[in-house]
Parts: sequence; structure tokens; C-alpha cells
Amino acid sequence: MPNFQNTTSTSIIFLLTGVPGLEAFHTWISIPFCFLYITALSGNSLILFAIVTQPSLHEPMYYFLSMLSTTDLGLSISTLVTMLGIFWFNAREISFNACLSQMFFIKLFTVMESSVLLAMAFDRFVAISNPLRYATILTDSRIAQIGVTIVIRGTLMLTPMVALLKRLSFCRSHVLHHSYCFHPDVMKLSCTDTRINNAVGLTAMISTVGVDSILILLSYILIIKTVLSIASPEERKKAFSTCISHIGAVAIFYFPLISLSFVHRFGKRAPAYVHTMIANTYLLIPPVMNPIIYSVKTKQIRRAVIKILYSKDM
Repeated sequence: MPNFQNTTSTSIIFLLTGVPGLEAFHTWISIPFCFLYITALSGNSLILFAIVTQPSLHEPMYYFLSMLSTTDLGLSISTLVTMLGIFWFNAREISFNACLSQMFFIKLFTVMESSVLLAMAFDRFVAISNPLRYATILTDSRIAQIGVTIVIRGTLMLTPMVALLKRLSFCRSHVLHHSYCFHPDVMKLSCTDTRINNAVGLTAMISTVGVDSILILLSYILIIKTVLSIASPEERKKAFSTCISHIGAVAIFYFPLISLSFVHRFGKRAPAYVHTMIANTYLLIPPVMNPIIYSVKTKQIRRAVIKILYSKDM
């Protein structure tokens, strides 16, 4: 019985997993992941720098974009050390508290990204449906309040979910099936009843990412309704074109998330490396693709980025 109690203490060590069955190729597998991390970190940092330094980008739409880049940076950094540590040094061990911390920040930045995408959808709705009052509705102070609310909301919703893991006992294998701490992964190793944890975790995700997705969809229904009421085809096209980048960001956030959920629930017969690769790309695709989408599709961002890169070359 004393040994059983020790498994609930902070001295417990989990073992992370790289790509099951392909351990001999971890060094080679790390090359594309390194490229993805470099792209994510440099791309989002560049967009943040452009928005901060270019006065022409001091507008609500770009403030929200800076929030998106910040969450993408946080999401990338949250998994960087453990993922590359496994691929390069086979450093698989992670303490219980470190695991909880990583899990919390991964979930927090995921929920924050969902919330930012919702705020951006609201921004596009106001800009299209009520352009004359756009600047008075989305003032700098209101945008700051939205940003603070996003952080507080994520923290309040996720703290109980992560804190409740401390009540669990782990008397089975301590081997996790991902290269980072994943909430369902940790619960599977417990020999304690996890129904409360499952309920709290499901409630947290439904009330954040689930609700956000419904509200984003509702926003676009209203946007489409407003755009179709515009008489001029030119103006309709121009109005809808301002949403293209945001639609791309929403798609690359929700599609991998949905794919991961489906694989975990219905793909139990799939090879273990399929689960791992989808789980890794689910966290990396949005941070990598968002800067590319906004740089390609948003003229002002593209100009600002080119201006910064050109001035550095000079």
C-alpha cells in the first residue's frame, strides 16, 4: 500500500514517446519537425514585429492577428523542448509537475487560439455589417479587454481539469503515447476512477472550443447574409475577400483538432505512429500556416513583412 501511495506523489516520472516503431529514424524525422518549428517561430515573430513597428497596422484586425501570433508562438514553444529532446537525445523522462504544466499551457494556448479566432470573426462581422461604427465599436481599450478576457477564460476553465489529475493514482505503466503530455493519455494510465476528470475535461472543451466553433459559424452566417444584401457584385467580392485569411485560419485550426478526436475515438486499429504524427501535426500546422496565409492573402501584412526584410538587407 505505501508503494501505491507513492505513485500519486510529485516524484512520479512519465516516459514520453517519439514515433513508435520508427525510433531508429528519430534523427531523420527531427529534420522536418525542426523546419516546421523554425517556420512557426520565425513567421509568427515576424508578424508580431511588423504589427508592433508599423503604424499602418495599428488597427483592430491586426491587433487580433497579433494575439493569434502570440498564441501560436506559445503553442509551438510548449512542445518544442520535449519533442526535439526525444528526437535528438532520447530524453523521454518528464516529471509529474512538469507534465501537468506542459499540459496546461498546451490546452491554454489551444483554447486561447479558438477564442482569438472567435474575436476575429466578430471583427470581420462588425467591419462588413457596420463599417461606419467599426472604429467606435472596436476601440483599443475594448480590444485590450477582449485579450484579457480570453486569457482569464482559458485559465479559469482549464485549471480544474489539470488540477484534478493530482487526485489520480498511477499504478500501471508510466509510458505516455505522445511526445508531449496529452490529457487523455495521462488519464489512461490511472488506476483511479477518472469519470470526474473525463466530465470536467469534456465540459471545459465543449464550453470553450465547442461554443467558439458554433459562434464562429453563426458569425459567418450573418456575414454571408450581409454580403448578399450588398447590391454591387464588386463590393460583395471585396467584402468577402477580407474574410478569406480568417476562414483559412479557422480551417487549419479545427480540421486537425477534429481529425485527432476521430482518430482517438475510432482509429484504435490504426498503427501507433499514425496517432503520433496526427497529434504532432495538430499542434504544429496552425502556427506554421497562419503566418503564411496572412502574409499571402493580406496585402498590408505582406507589404509590412517585405518592408522589414528589405530594410534588414539594406
